Amino acid sequence: MKVFFILTLLVMGSLFSSEKKTSYEPIVPTNNELANSIQRGKEVYADFCIQCHLANGKGNESIPPLAGSDWLVNKRKESIHAVKFGQSGPIKVNGKNYNGRMSPMGLSDEEVADVMNYIMNSWGNKQSKMVTVSEVKAVKK
Repeated sequence: MKVFFILTLLVMGSLFSSEKKTSYEPIVPTNNELANSIQRGKEVYADFCIQCHLANGKGNESIPPLAGSDWLVNKRKESIHAVKFGQSGPIKVNGKNYNGRMSPMGLSDEEVADVMNYIMNSWGNKQSKMVTVSEVKAVKK
């Protein structure tokens, strides 16, 4: 009986010890910052981009798609540059050549980051790396 009592005290003592315990349970991060950026980006998209790239992100014969766009994934810096400063000249998106002109929209760096996060996480696009304001600021004309 004495051994049981001592073992119980040891177990209880370890439960209430002030030592840090190592947890082996997986931590599922919640990225509210990304979710908030995507929500703001959706509003920017509705104000500036939807007219040409359409509500479904598919564009048209002369406007490249954003939905499922390999260019967004493979040319991240160029994509940010296009949103920040406009785009002209030939580009190839999903195997199709485009040679139009997108005027600069006059967006702030935060708006560029937000709309990039929106389009890079919509219509089947999925990016795990968030576009940040500092990343946008680093892109120069």
